[in-house]
Amino acid sequence: MMMTKPWRSSTQTLAPATHTPPNAGQYDLYPGFPLPTGQIELGYAALAQQLLGAPIVIIDGYGGVLWDNFQQQLNAALLSCGVQAAWLDVSAALVAPDKIEALVAPFLGGDDPIFGTRFTGCLADFFDPEKRAALQPDPTANMTVLYGCGAALAGWQGRLVYLDVPKNEIQFRSRAGSITNLGAAAPESPKKMYKRFYFVDWVALNQHKADLLPRIDLFVDAQRPDEPTAVSGDAVRAGLTAMSQNFFRVRPWFEPGPWGGQWIKEKIPQLPQDVPNYAWSFELIVPENGLMFTDKNGRFLELSFDCLMYHNHRAVLGECADRFGYEFPIRFDFLDTVDGGNLSVQCHPLPEFITEHFGETFTQDETYYILDCKPGAEVYLGFVEEIDPAAFRQELERSHAEKAEIDIRQFVNVEPANKHDLFLIPNGTIHCSGIDNMVLEISATPYIFTFKMYDWMRLDLEGNLRPMNIERAFQNLYFERKGNRVRQELVSKPTQIAAGADWQLIHLPTHPVHFYDVHRFEFSGTVQAETNGSCHVMSLVEGSTVILETANGMRQRFNYAETFVVPAAAGSYRLISEDGQPVKVIKAFVKGSEA
Repeated sequence: MMMTKPWRSSTQTLAPATHTPPNAGQYDLYPGFPLPTGQIELGYAALAQQLLGAPIVIIDGYGGVLWDNFQQQLNAALLSCGVQAAWLDVSAALVAPDKIEALVAPFLGGDDPIFGTRFTGCLADFFDPEKRAALQPDPTANMTVLYGCGAALAGWQGRLVYLDVPKNEIQFRSRAGSITNLGAAAPESPKKMYKRFYFVDWVALNQHKADLLPRIDLFVDAQRPDEPTAVSGDAVRAGLTAMSQNFFRVRPWFEPGPWGGQWIKEKIPQLPQDVPNYAWSFELIVPENGLMFTDKNGRFLELSFDCLMYHNHRAVLGECADRFGYEFPIRFDFLDTVDGGNLSVQCHPLPEFITEHFGETFTQDETYYILDCKPGAEVYLGFVEEIDPAAFRQELERSHAEKAEIDIRQFVNVEPANKHDLFLIPNGTIHCSGIDNMVLEISATPYIFTFKMYDWMRLDLEGNLRPMNIERAFQNLYFERKGNRVRQELVSKPTQIAAGADWQLIHLPTHPVHFYDVHRFEFSGTVQAETNGSCHVMSLVEGSTVILETANGMRQRFNYAETFVVPAAAGSYRLISEDGQPVKVIKAFVKGSEA
């Protein structure tokens, strides 16, 4: 059975099962890490071959799998091999949808359209223990298959298969109404489903995946319903180990938005061009990114990023592993307003606020690195010197109630933006990027906790005004960040901290509140660096290509605007300007191990 009815809603191209890397200097949409062992198999016939001889098969997986399609196609492949399998759907053991609604309701923020709080339960809470225990293998069948999200919770002993689906594809499927939330009776609106994904489903499913990871026998990339790829668990774990000691680059994904610009469309022409703009690139927003493995045949298998952290977060994070656990701390993403519009005027929550209200362990401290811009570009940052908080709030509420524009410059300070500037946005700071900036946002990983105060009376892509969070914003704003203090404290002042014949290392100091710092390598030959117990997150911000060589002997090319990471366990590495021309590489890392 081939998928016929619409099952995803997006103009973005489905990731291919095979891929040839682009020419040097061209941004690679599908970065693959070479598997040190094993071979990636393609298609249902190959998957069926992997299961032959196993009397009991448990097929677990992430939310968003198109289970009916998968079961039908794999069953047909098994029948072609002469195997008549007995299939049991673990969803039969779920508690009733109304009980699931009662279970998750405390974490969904009531009528709040955006925010909830992190789920404190586990995947087992979605199941009836008696119904789950009643699921038993068929003694008369030559193969019994138990399948569905949470299948491994039944405690069967057998071949364990795990199906993963990238977070972007989960969202594209939810927009098409082809999937539901965990245990839900029917699809909801995409935004409502996303809120539950973020605060409940993904929390429970991630914990379950972490528990299963060491004993999964076969990993399956299920993002292509008619063309799955699969590889052994041992091969994946060996690949994750190699990644944790050398480098990785996640698969980026791109989204249009109401304020989006044209820079990404122009600079990455291999992206679909039939969209009005690209607002975001998820360069390294790891709760939503995947990691792609490739084999000698050029086949791809993608797994969610968290697999790497569950496998060996200490190798990745080094000295800060105890502090952050399985949460990768740093985020890189693009915000494109070139020939677009201003972002919303916004702030992010204080540390105690994000923990109390949303269950996060650290807050959304940000910076704007100006990767590129047009002349006259600006960043809105902090308040004007004579700010009157009460008058500002009154004007915001009037604007929201009357759907009327306001002169935001009466209240918010504006700074000129130039290429390679770094603007500091610790929590509680009012800010937004103005038009004509290509921002590389270097931030703490939390990424949805934005309290919008003013959005220029702009409609979203569905034609609706976007929701404001004026009340929450005023519970978190620092009004003392204003006037001259903005220029003194929130505009980074670069200094040279090391140099050689054809290189220098520039420090772009962050705010004392930021737990991460920023350096920039500038060179035309080679630079040598030590990780010093810290993970280094990097991007080529000027130049065509750079070659990374790790101390463990791996070598990889990265192109302009690509984000890549050297884990702490790599120890040391070299960066080489491939064409001998001047290049600049930005580097972010957790403070403490380096000055």
